[in-house]
Amino acid sequence: MPLHMTKVAYRATSLTEMHTWFAGREPEARLTTRYLPKRHAEMVGGSVFWIHKHQLVARSRIIGFEEADGGQTHIVIDPQLIDVYPVPRRAHQGWRYLDHANAPRDLAAGEEPGEVLPGPLAAKLAKLGIV
Repeated sequence: MPLHMTKVAYRATSLTEMHTWFAGREPEARLTTRYLPKRHAEMVGGSVFWIHKHQLVARSRIIGFEEADGGQTHIVIDPQLIDVYPVPRRAHQGWRYLDHANAPRDLAAGEEPGEVLPGPLAAKLAKLGIV
């Protein structure tokens, strides 16, 4: 199974806004990061899982990695944003690895996530083992 990563959807005000941003990036989008992940070969075919309001809410498939200006790295992703079942996740700087076993499932066509708890509350309940 491929390895995934998590990344905060910085400045996104809503999931709809994220979908709009990605819709204009055909055929691929690029994220710039300072360092090439050490496990980058395992991540091709995996996904970037986006954190919005303290929850994993969507993912973008990782196509590959390429050098960028100034010694940085581009993470090349598919611009199709796939909604996932929301899972609490604390915000962080940069990106973090995510094993396939811990990745949330995709929402099926027409499936709604149901009543989603606010991120901080869901995180506290998960820490207590309630959700």
